Amino acid sequence: MDWTRGFLLAVVLVLLVASVFLVLPFLNYFLLSVFLGFVLMPLQTRLETVTKPSVAAGTIVLLTSVVIILPLLYVLRIVLVEGTTLLERIQAGELDIAGVERSIQRLTGEPVDIAGGLRSAASDVGPGAFDSILGLLGTVTHTVIGVGLALFLLYYFLRDADTFERWLRARLPLPEHVQDELHSEFRNILWAVLLGHVFVAAVQGGIAGIGLVVTGIPNAFFWTAVMIVLSLLPIVGSFLVWGPASVYLFLVNDPIAALGLFVYGTIVVGISDDYLRPIVVDHYAQLNPSIIIIGVLGGIYVIGFMGIFFGPIVIGSLKAALDVFHSEHGMSL
Repeated sequence: MDWTRGFLLAVVLVLLVASVFLVLPFLNYFLLSVFLGFVLMPLQTRLETVTKPSVAAGTIVLLTSVVIILPLLYVLRIVLVEGTTLLERIQAGELDIAGVERSIQRLTGEPVDIAGGLRSAASDVGPGAFDSILGLLGTVTHTVIGVGLALFLLYYFLRDADTFERWLRARLPLPEHVQDELHSEFRNILWAVLLGHVFVAAVQGGIAGIGLVVTGIPNAFFWTAVMIVLSLLPIVGSFLVWGPASVYLFLVNDPIAALGLFVYGTIVVGISDDYLRPIVVDHYAQLNPSIIIIGVLGGIYVIGFMGIFFGPIVIGSLKAALDVFHSEHGMSL
């Protein structure tokens, strides 16, 4: 056995494990920078034709901060304010759902106390969520540092992308044509998840949100944000909000609005999931909806928020790697 080679391999493994532990506290922000770097790389390539890579990367990071990060933080603030207001109204008993309770009692013959149940749940959640000022400050500090780190890494990912790719290709023990095939497959998977998964979810949630606003559902902006996140799950998606909203309108004696929202959600919102998503996904890669569902749920549990995006990418990349292995060696693992 080559002891020098074995020792170097052991050193590499130890340093790899140590590096993973160093990255873990900011894993979501690291993945965010990778995600943005992939999306913005075509723009970096275009700008490099007229200016230096460092200037191009700095310009993109500045534009990203102004066009993406700041508006996203503003929208998040609005969502949090609406969510907090909704929670406070429930705790104070100001949410008028007496009509819903009466309708349920007429249908079932049993008295219900939804308002009391919601106040009890809100009272249980409230102190646990807001009683620690230090915990909140720690979360804010971590977020600010994380966003700054993501933008810092994004700059170097964009500026040094070509150098890193050459370095990686030189060290992977794979023929050039296999690396090219893997790169093409992974790129298709990334775009399939980005456009067929994220973009369609935003479109579907936004379209469903219009229905909530038109029919007068309270806190429509908050529920629209919820639907955008839920729309990342194929099949069920935004129905988990606009479906119960239709029932709510019916129970508060507004059957026309209830029927209108249900028909709008079934036809207009459903088209975005039934037709737009498969068209976009199939254009780049053949991803079964089960891959997306498992990837999203598993990614959230293992990674956190960025797992919504990287969970399906990991599973889809496994499929791509197996396909490349099969085409290269003519057999399965």
